[in-house]
Amino acid sequence: MNYNRFEGQVALVTGGARGIGFAIGKRLAREGATTILADIDSHALESTRAGVANPERIVPAVLDITDSDACRNLAARIADEHGKLDILVNNAAILDICPYPDLTIERFRAVTQVNLDGALICSLACVPLMESTGGRILMTASIMGQFGSPDSLPYSTAKGGIVNMVRALACDLAPKGITVNGIAPGFIDTRMARLADGGHEHETEYFRTVYLQYGKIPLGRPGRPEDVAGAACFLISPDAAYITGQILAVDGGVTATF
Repeated sequence: MNYNRFEGQVALVTGGARGIGFAIGKRLAREGATTILADIDSHALESTRAGVANPERIVPAVLDITDSDACRNLAARIADEHGKLDILVNNAAILDICPYPDLTIERFRAVTQVNLDGALICSLACVPLMESTGGRILMTASIMGQFGSPDSLPYSTAKGGIVNMVRALACDLAPKGITVNGIAPGFIDTRMARLADGGHEHETEYFRTVYLQYGKIPLGRPGRPEDVAGAACFLISPDAAYITGQILAVDGGVTATF
């Protein structure tokens, strides 16, 4: 493995304080990139350098991705401090489990504002920094944006929008030498796997029976954030220079069984 794939590059990862975003940022830093980890949770950001092999390459930044001014200000700061941006990972999102009888348009808009609008707001702010030299944009979608499931209308709609944002933006930015791809995680052991009652989705009898015992996940286990980070870093690496507009499922094979 080439551990210097991103040497000299500058990356911005939103939702970078924990979970998949943190795993991607940690991997980028380990492989040489100066990595800005942006998150709305300032307290979680305080610990991002702990346990990272290259803490000097991690730059925490508090960011609300739904705030256009804040995103433009961060882009300006990156330009001033680093002079460029090579990689943008639009990962920040919120989970919303919403039974249909409880659904309101306000709740729907609150979820899509973060999970869909936020990715575009960050892209609009950052693309000017990438236009001169090209670059890589990665979106975190979800298998829930590709297939239907109950109690997930706002989240699944937003992630479905990300899927087609990847395709459309890839076409728009290709003349600038910028590739745009997405990952679609399946069941990953992150904070989003926690249930409203405090339990863990992967410890429920239903999950352990249907997905593990009966093989709905062919690889036989839920994923780890590091599993997603490996796939993500491939799509933003030089090895993926001729790949754009694609969504890669990182799901242990679960969508192969649908």
